[in-house]
Parts: sequence; structure tokens; C-alpha cells
Amino acid sequence: MNTCKFYRSTLAVCAIVGCVGVLAKEDAALKDPPRVTRMPNYEAIDGDNVVFDSIKFCVAKGETAVEGKVYKRQYQIKDGAQKSSDLQILRNYSNAVRTSGGQVLLEGDPPANCSIEMCGKAMTGQIKQGASEAWISVMPCNEGYDYTVWVVEKQSMVQEVTANAMLDALNKDGHIALYINFDTGKSAVRPDSKSTVDQIIQLLKANVGLRVSVEGHTDNVGNPQANKVLSEARAKAVLAGVIDGGIDASRVTAAGFGAERPIADNKDEAGRAKNRRVELVKR
Repeated sequence: MNTCKFYRSTLAVCAIVGCVGVLAKEDAALKDPPRVTRMPNYEAIDGDNVVFDSIKFCVAKGETAVEGKVYKRQYQIKDGAQKSSDLQILRNYSNAVRTSGGQVLLEGDPPANCSIEMCGKAMTGQIKQGASEAWISVMPCNEGYDYTVWVVEKQSMVQEVTANAMLDALNKDGHIALYINFDTGKSAVRPDSKSTVDQIIQLLKANVGLRVSVEGHTDNVGNPQANKVLSEARAKAVLAGVIDGGIDASRVTAAGFGAERPIADNKDEAGRAKNRRVELVKR
């Protein structure tokens, strides 16, 4: 998903018709995203909800990417209503973030090293409540006539892969990349990835002659040696779960390669996410 693309398409229409009735959608179908509500006298004219994506946010010292469920809304001043200034819009949302116990990471001009295209000033906020975490971006445009809100409810991608799909990939390619979730810097398999480990167990129980290697991989962020140690610990955690599921230890080995074997470019978060994986390799 691309913030800049959304802005360019909207501004092109605004330049022609003055932002009246742009991208007309039923306002009732565009409810406000979680955590924040629209400004008074503004109506939603476009929006989208995406189950999982990676979105970049400008912060005081640059930018950061956040993965999870994405809500995008664009609001426009209602006909005949008094518009708010860019500053009013930003302050309204930054106050809402603080009232919710969150912190404002940017309010004003974005730093020079933020690559996100926008009309001018912006607000980025982060709200943590218990185990949940949300990131919010607000970007006013056209002197307050319209503005865009992005909300990302942070979460890890949950991969659904069956034992049959694993077997097909192993027979065809000799390996399969599995996106098993771990907490940052830790090696314990998270509960939301237990089903993937269960499918490995089912695969091996159904194919008694199959032997595999569990291989851990990371992106290139951080110390290379520490990444290698972490990737091996994660591979061993998966291996332990497989053995606990009743698979003979002689059929499964574990290894960690850190960032040595990327399958995507580490320059952006989308590529780094692909590189953070556990591979099942046919022996």
C-alpha cells in the first residue's frame, strides 16, 4: 500500500473540480477507524481496510514501518461548513493520542530523511494499551479542506499453510519458507504460530520416510553474529516443538544462518519481513 499514490490521485482530482464530491462514496459506509474520530464538519469521502500490510510513518528522526491491519480514511469539509486549519487538525488528533495514553512522535514538518510524500505538516502518534499497539498518521492538505488518516493496528502476519502444501513444496523445490512468529529478539514460538508447527508434525507423521532440516533466517538489522545465534535458537525452538509432537529426533535437524541467505532486498520493511523466516528443507 502506498501513501503517496493515494495522495497524488486525490490531488489530481482536487485540482480539476475543487474537491467537491471527490471519490464519492456513501459516508455511512466509511466509519471512522479504531482509536480516533473525524473532525467536526468533515465527511469521509474515501477509505479502505486491509487485513495485513506494511505502512511507513514519519517520526521525528526519519521514518519507520509498521505491519498489521490497516485503516485508511480521507475526510473533506462538508459543503458550506467552516473548515479547520492544518494546525487545528493536527492538534485535534495529537490531543486524542495523548488523552488515550499514547505519545506523539511527530507534529509538524516531517524530517528531511522521511521519504513519504505529503502536502505539508503531519502528525504521527503511537498508542499502547496492554498487549495492543496502534500507530496513527494524520496528513492535512489543501489548507484544511481535506485530510487523510492512517491507522495501523500492529500485529504479526499469521501464515496459514497445510501439511499438504508443505509436502508439495518440498517435493517440487526441496524447501519451503515458513513465517513463524517470534517476539523481537526472542526464540520462543508465539501461540499464533503453533498451528504451523502442528502442520509440520502432521506432515512428518503422514510421511514416515521424510527427513527435514529446520533452518532459521533473519533480516540484516543488528549484529550479524547475534542474528545468527538468534536464528539458530529459533530453529531449535521449532525443532523442539516438532519432537514434542511425537516425531523422532533423528528425522529433524536445526541450523541458523542469520542474514547470510536473504530471499528479498533488505532495503525496505517488506523485503526484511520476507527474510525473517524459518525454512523447512528436505534432506
